[in-house]
Amino acid sequence: MSPRLNLTYPTALVLQALSRGFHHGFDIMDATGLPSGTVYPILRRLDREGLLESNWEAHASAQKEQRPPRRYYGITPAGERMLQAATDRYRTLEQAVAASHRRLKPSQA
Repeated sequence: MSPRLNLTYPTALVLQALSRGFHHGFDIMDATGLPSGTVYPILRRLDREGLLESNWEAHASAQKEQRPPRRYYGITPAGERMLQAATDRYRTLEQAVAASHRRLKPSQA
């Protein structure tokens, strides 16, 4: 884990949501119940630290659905290790996203 990265509970929730198949910001917000002002800074920080990888969808795909392009995120092996540390640290993490996961279906990337 990067010494600069603070493993907060919201960060752990975002990692858990990503590992469960939620790959863009709005889906992660729905899965975690966290606001955009929390989720997007966490995603940018995790991406910058190499714990996520990200890419923009094709503009044509977004245009077909008449919406802005989405940035899709995926968890890296280093991110998986951090998620394991988070799961060890926050025992309720498994239940937190699991409850949301039953209510929502992840988007197809």
